[in-house]
Amino acid sequence: MQNIATQRLQNQQIEYPRLKNPAEILSWMGAIQGQDYPGAKWSIGLRLPGSTDAQIEQAVADKQIARTWLMRGTLHLVASADISWMVELLAPRIIAISQPRYRELELDEQTFLQSNDVLVKALEGGQQRSRKDLFVVLEQHGISTKGQRGVHILHRASLDGLIFQGGMQSNNNPYFMRFDEALPDVKSMPRDAALAELARRYFTSRGPATLQDFLWWSGLLVGDARAGLEAVKSDLLEETIAGISYWRSANAMVAQSPGSPCVYIPPGFDEYLLGYKDRDAVLGPQHALKVCPGKNGIFFPTIVIDGRVVGVWKRTIKKDKVVIDPQPFTSLTEVEETAFIAAAQRFGEYLELPVAF
Repeated sequence: MQNIATQRLQNQQIEYPRLKNPAEILSWMGAIQGQDYPGAKWSIGLRLPGSTDAQIEQAVADKQIARTWLMRGTLHLVASADISWMVELLAPRIIAISQPRYRELELDEQTFLQSNDVLVKALEGGQQRSRKDLFVVLEQHGISTKGQRGVHILHRASLDGLIFQGGMQSNNNPYFMRFDEALPDVKSMPRDAALAELARRYFTSRGPATLQDFLWWSGLLVGDARAGLEAVKSDLLEETIAGISYWRSANAMVAQSPGSPCVYIPPGFDEYLLGYKDRDAVLGPQHALKVCPGKNGIFFPTIVIDGRVVGVWKRTIKKDKVVIDPQPFTSLTEVEETAFIAAAQRFGEYLELPVAF
């Protein structure tokens, strides 16, 4: 299983990264999970040596990358050039499985038609308005945003390809923009081609991976996931490990891994762990609850040494420094501690803050 971990580190651009900007990273990855906005930006920074949070934030401001609901109905960061075909491919499935929740919130298609119209008009002329601001506008037009209605109204308008998110006004209060005005030149794609492209991006960037991994990550129906894989099999290599078929790009670079210990500190929802249904290749099952306590869907940032998750870490950002608190599952060796400190210093450089422990 160590070979799987090594290949994933390299294919995910964590080890031997070779891309040049945030949009290239996201295009390669297809998309990265983005409900934790600061963490999602660090997922890019981890794969882009020498980058800073400010540079990635600028890519958002320049509309080179965007944030919207994609795989499994979860927020993701995506290259703006890819957002249209991905939304068109994935949104119908998300809308279908959201119907029971819509009924609970008394949100019907007539309400969505009305709310979509209000949102599009509120954002015309290239305006960027925050979620809280848009909730006020909806309320002024007699559309209740109480409970989770407001979030689902914005969610639906995004799935309908009308709006998307940019940066943050403040914590958990993102800006929204009109799709047609902010990204007028993005391209659509026929559905069969989109299925194939999503499969190609997934297995190229995350291989070796299984069909079940791709099915879980994408949120597609089984038949669609199979069709996507079948369409790109000629560009992939199949490996059978412990009786299970894994797929990876036939052109993947498989370089000798750097000398041990090689340490990385991905954020909590990074694709290195969450991009797969089966995570045993990188995380021992006995440690799973330490990464996601109570299986509550909240994943802690991880310490990865030689491809294996060996602990978690926390960070506290202060005015003049970032404090890093490592919590390894077992004691690190002196050499591993030194390598961890170097990885933490890289995170400090990314934030442009000194690191304290």
